[in-house]
Amino acid sequence: MAGDWRAQPGEPGVWPREPEPGRLPAEVTGFVGRRRELTELARLLAGARLVTVTGPGGVGKSRLALRAAARAAGAFPDGTWLVEVAPVQDPLLLGHAVLEALRLTDGTARPPMDVLTERLAGRRLLLVLDGCEHLVAACAELTEALLRGLPGVRVLATSRAPLRACGEHLHTLAPLPVGPLPVGRVGSDALPDAVRLFADRARAVLPSFEVTAANAEAVGLLCRRLDGIPLAVELAAGRLRALSVEQITARLDDRFRLLTGGSRTALPRHQTLRTTIGWSHELCTAQERLLWARLSVFAGSFDLDAAEYLCAGDGLDAEDVLDLLDELVAKSVVLREESSFGVRFRLLDTLRDYGSHWLRAAGEEQRLLRRHRDWYLGVATWGEVEWFGPRQAETAERTELAHTNLRAALEFCLAEPGEEQIALLLAGTLWFYWVGCGHLGEGRHWLDRALALDREPTEARAKALWVTGYMATLQGDLATARPALEECRRQALDTGDDRALAYAVHRQGCAALIGDEPDRAAELFEEALWHYRTIGELNSNVVMAMFELGVAYLFQGDVESGELWFGQARELCEEHGEQWAYAYVLYAMAYSHWMDGAVRSARALARESVRLNHLFHDLLGIVLAIDLLALLETEPGGPGEPGDLREARVLQGAAHRIWRTVGLPFLGSRSFFGPHQECAERARAGLTEQEYQDCYEAGARLDLDAAVSRALGGGGSADGPEPGPGPCSVPPAPAPSPVRNS
Repeated sequence: MAGDWRAQPGEPGVWPREPEPGRLPAEVTGFVGRRRELTELARLLAGARLVTVTGPGGVGKSRLALRAAARAAGAFPDGTWLVEVAPVQDPLLLGHAVLEALRLTDGTARPPMDVLTERLAGRRLLLVLDGCEHLVAACAELTEALLRGLPGVRVLATSRAPLRACGEHLHTLAPLPVGPLPVGRVGSDALPDAVRLFADRARAVLPSFEVTAANAEAVGLLCRRLDGIPLAVELAAGRLRALSVEQITARLDDRFRLLTGGSRTALPRHQTLRTTIGWSHELCTAQERLLWARLSVFAGSFDLDAAEYLCAGDGLDAEDVLDLLDELVAKSVVLREESSFGVRFRLLDTLRDYGSHWLRAAGEEQRLLRRHRDWYLGVATWGEVEWFGPRQAETAERTELAHTNLRAALEFCLAEPGEEQIALLLAGTLWFYWVGCGHLGEGRHWLDRALALDREPTEARAKALWVTGYMATLQGDLATARPALEECRRQALDTGDDRALAYAVHRQGCAALIGDEPDRAAELFEEALWHYRTIGELNSNVVMAMFELGVAYLFQGDVESGELWFGQARELCEEHGEQWAYAYVLYAMAYSHWMDGAVRSARALARESVRLNHLFHDLLGIVLAIDLLALLETEPGGPGEPGDLREARVLQGAAHRIWRTVGLPFLGSRSFFGPHQECAERARAGLTEQEYQDCYEAGARLDLDAAVSRALGGGGSADGPEPGPGPCSVPPAPAPSPVRNS
C-alpha cells in the first residue's frame, strides 16, 4: 500500500537519529520581566512531559513559552521546535502542520501520526505548540499519542484553555505586575514589569522616552488601568506618536467605562481583554475600524493588493486602503513583515478575532469570505498559468506565502453549501503546488474531501479526478489512482470534455509506467499527446508526457526513441523557460547517457536535475536523481578513475531517507528500482559488510539539504577527516537555498 516501507536486502530498516538545531524564531523586541514564571516553567519542564501555559489572549503566553523553550534548549539535543497551531483550522491538518514545522515533509498516504512516531523514534526534542485553543481536542489527542509513543519528546503548549490531556501540568500566566512604584529616584531595574515594558516599547516610538520622577505616577496609573496586560501596554505605548501619557490615560478612562458591559458570567480576565481591545478599537477612526474588521478574513499574511481587492467598496475607497493600513500598522493593530515580494501584513490573532466580531455584527462576513475565496482562486489560477514559464520559482514562492489563506479558502468552500464545485476547482487548480512543491499529502486531503461532497460530472470534478489520480500515482498508490483516472476518462467521454480526456489518458499512462507496463504506457502517452496537439494544449503537463513517453521507450530498451522524445521536451523547456519539467527531462537524459556508457555527462545531467528539483522542493525528482547518482558513483569516470563504492552507498542511504517522505520507494516499480538494485549489488561486491552498512547509515543521517549538497558536490568526502565513528561519517555540508524551507 502507499506509504509502506521495507528495507531492501542488505539495507538497515532503522531510521538513524540525527541531531537538529531547532526552529525557534528570533526575538525582535525586548523581553521584559517574567523571571519567576521562567523559573517555574523550567522546573515544570524538568519534571513533566506536557506543560501548558494558559491565560487570556494578549497576556504573553507565546513570548513566555518561546523564551522558556530557548532557555531549555540545552536539554534537548534534537532541538526545540515551534509549531504554530493558530493558522490551522482543520483538525485533520494538525499532524501535517507538525510535520512541516519539524521539516519532516511527508508526501505518503500514511496518517501523519504514524509518520511522526516513526521519524521521531529515539529523539529527544521539545515541541512548542502555540495557540491551541481552537483545536483543543485535536491537540490533546496528538499530544497524548506523541508522549505515549515517543519517550524522548516533551511538549510545551500555549492555549486559552487547558488541553485536558493525560499528564498535563498547567501554568496559568497572570498579567505583569503594575506596582508599587519605587520611592525617590526612579531606576529601570526597580520599576514594576508593566512599567518597564511600557518604557521599552515607548522608546521604539520616541527614542528619548524615559520614566522619570515627573511622569512615573502617570505611567504607573496608565499601566494599572490596563491591568498589566502586555498587549494593552504595548498598544498604549504605540499611541505616544500622537498623545502624551496623560492624554492616553484620560482617554483610556472614558473608554474603560464605555466598554465594561461584557457578560457577567465571563471570567474577569476575559472582560479585561475585551476592554483592552475595545479601547484600541475606539482609538481608530471609523474607516480604520472598518478596514480592521474586513482584514480579519485573512487567515495569514497578505499583501496590499489583496487588502485593496477584499476591503474596498461599501464605505471604503480603494485609494484610501494604503493610508488606513499604514495607520493600523502604526497603532500596532497590524504587523508589518518583509518578504522577497515586498512588504506583507498580518493581524495578531487576538485582534483578528475582535475584528471578526465586528465583521459579523455588520453582516459582512459572508460577502467578505466570498471575496477572499475569489481572490485566492485567482492566485491559484494565475499560478497555474505562470507555472509554465520563466517565473516558475517565483510562482512557487508566492503560492507558499499564500498557503494559509488558500487553506482558509478551501475550508470555506467545503463548509459553505453551494460552494462544492469551486472547492473542486480550487483544489484541482493547485495541482502544480501540491505536486511540484512537496505537498502531495495535503493535496490529497483537500481533493478527497471535495470529491466526496459533490459527484456532479462537471469540468471541475474531472480536473479534481485526474489530479487525484496523478498524485496517488506519484505516491505509489495505484489502487486509488486507477479508479479515479478511469472515472475521469469515462466522464470525459460522456460529456465531450476533450481536455479532461487528454489528462485522464496521460495519467493512466503514468500509472501503467509505474505499474511496470512500459509498452501499454507508451501507447497511452502517444494517445494523450495526440489529444494535447488536437486541442492546442501546451504546458508543463504536456512536456512531462513527452518525458514519460521517452522513459517508457527507455524501459523497453529503445534508447534511440527515448532520446528523441527527451530532446523534444528539452527544446520546449528551454524555449519557454520551464524548469520543473526540465529537471525530470535531465534525469531521464542522465539515465539514457548511463545506458550508453557516457558516465561523465550522465553525472552532470543528474546533478543539475537534483539542483533544479531542490529549487521547487520536489522530493520525488530529488530522490530519483540522487539514486541515479549513487549508481553513477560505482562507474569509473575514465582511465585511472575508479568508481567510489563507499560514496555510492552514502548516497543510497541519503536517498533512502528521502523516499520515506515521498511514498512507496521507487513508486513500487521494478523498472525505476533497477538502478538502485544494481548499485547495491556492486557496492556489496566491492565493500566489506561493515563498510556496506556504515556508509549507508552515514548517508541516512543526512537531512534533505545536506543530502542535496552531498550529491551536488560529487562525493569524495567519505575518506575525509570527519568526526564520528566509521569510515563514512559525514557532517552536513552547506546547501543551496531552495525556494521554500522543507
